[in-house]
Amino acid sequence: MWLSVTSTADNCLGQDCPELDKCFLLKARRQAQEAQVVVINHHLLCAEWRLRQTGFGELLSGADAVIVDEAHQLAETATQFLGISVSGRRLVELARDVLLEQRNNAGDMGELQREAEQLEQWVRDLRPSFGPALRRGPWSELEANEVVMNGLAGLQERLEGLGLVLHEAAERSKGLESCWSRCEELMEHLQTLLHDEDSEWVRWFETYPKSFALHRTPLEIASQFRQFMAGFGGAWVFTSATLAVAKRFEHFQHSLGLGEAEAHSWDSPFDYQRQALLYQPAGMPDTSDPNYTQAVVRAALPVLQASRGRAFLLFTSYQAMNEAAELLEGQLPYPVYVQGTQPKGALLERFKRDGNAVLLATASFWEGVDVRGEALSCVIIDKLPFASPGDPVLKARIDALKRRGVEPSSPCNCPRR
Repeated sequence: MWLSVTSTADNCLGQDCPELDKCFLLKARRQAQEAQVVVINHHLLCAEWRLRQTGFGELLSGADAVIVDEAHQLAETATQFLGISVSGRRLVELARDVLLEQRNNAGDMGELQREAEQLEQWVRDLRPSFGPALRRGPWSELEANEVVMNGLAGLQERLEGLGLVLHEAAERSKGLESCWSRCEELMEHLQTLLHDEDSEWVRWFETYPKSFALHRTPLEIASQFRQFMAGFGGAWVFTSATLAVAKRFEHFQHSLGLGEAEAHSWDSPFDYQRQALLYQPAGMPDTSDPNYTQAVVRAALPVLQASRGRAFLLFTSYQAMNEAAELLEGQLPYPVYVQGTQPKGALLERFKRDGNAVLLATASFWEGVDVRGEALSCVIIDKLPFASPGDPVLKARIDALKRRGVEPSSPCNCPRR
C-alpha cells in the first residue's frame, strides 16, 4: 500500500503531475522561498546543490547567510549526493511502477509486463550471490566473484531489454515516460559502475537482508563545494562541537575547500573535572568478538543499578541494540525503552517524564538530543562511532592520501608546510 500512496525522487512527475497544486513538497518549498529564515537539514541543503547544478535551485536564492550546524557531517552527506548508486530496491521499484503503468495505460503490451517481471526476479535471484553477510566491501571483491559479475552482466541485459520496450511505450503516459527515463539512468549508472576505473572515484558495494547496492563515490568534493558556495553572495558559517582536530581546523577546511576561513574555538563551560566521571571497564573482549554485546550488557548492569536508571545506552548498529534489548529484558527495575518501538519524540517525552528510565538507541540519538536535569545522568556507549579502517571508502581515501605523500594519521589531512 505504501508504494501506491507515496512518490520518490525517481517516480515524481514534477511539473507534469496532475496533482501538482496539491503537492505538499511544492507548498513547503514555496513557503520557504517567502520566508526570512529557512531551517533545513544537510540532505535538503545538498538537494538544493544538485538542483542548482541543473539550473532549478531556488530555495536559498538571495540568502544573506547560510549557517550549517553539525557541520562535521556535511562533507560525508555531500559525497553521497555527488556519487551514483544502483540498488536492488530502486530496480524493484522501477519494475513495479512499470507493471502498474502497463496495467493502466498499456494493457496491450504484454512484453512490457514480461520484461518488468523478469527484471524484478533477476534482482531477487542476484542478492544471494553476494553472500549472506550484511556488510560494505570494495569493488575488487565483486570482480573476484565470477557469479556476481555474471549476474551484474545479466542485470544490464535485463535493463536494456526493458528499456527498449519502454521506449516504444513512453508516449502512452507520463508515467511510462518517467519509467523509461529512470531505466535509461540506471543503465548508464550500471555501465559506469561496471567499467569505469577513474582514480578519483571509489567503487564499492553493500548488502542488506533482501537487497544490495552498488556505489561510485568521489574521493573528495572540495572543488565542487567551493563552486556551490560561490553561487551565493552571502556568508557561510559552519558550527559543530567537533570541527577542530587538536585545536586546528585545516582538516575540516580541506574537506570542503574552504580555503582561508576565519576560525574560532571556545571551550565548553561544563566543568568536566568536577561534574563528570569516565569509566572504561577492564577485560572487555575485542569489538569484533561475537560475544562483545553480551559483555557490554554485563558491564552495564552494575552501572545502571548505581545510576538508578536515568541512562542512555547508545549503539553503533541496530543489530547490537536489539541484541542488548533482549539481554536486558527483565534485568532492571526501571522502565526500558528501545528505539523503533515508538516515534523518537514520544520516546524522549516518556524518558523525561519517568525520570528513571533506560533508553536503548542508535543513529539519530547520538546527536542533537537534549535531556536536561537528572533524568539523563549516565550515557553508555558500546563502541566509538568511527568508520572501520576496512571500510572501502575510508580505505580508498587513506590510500589516495598516501599516494600524495600525506600521512593519514596527521592532525590534518593536508600537505605539511
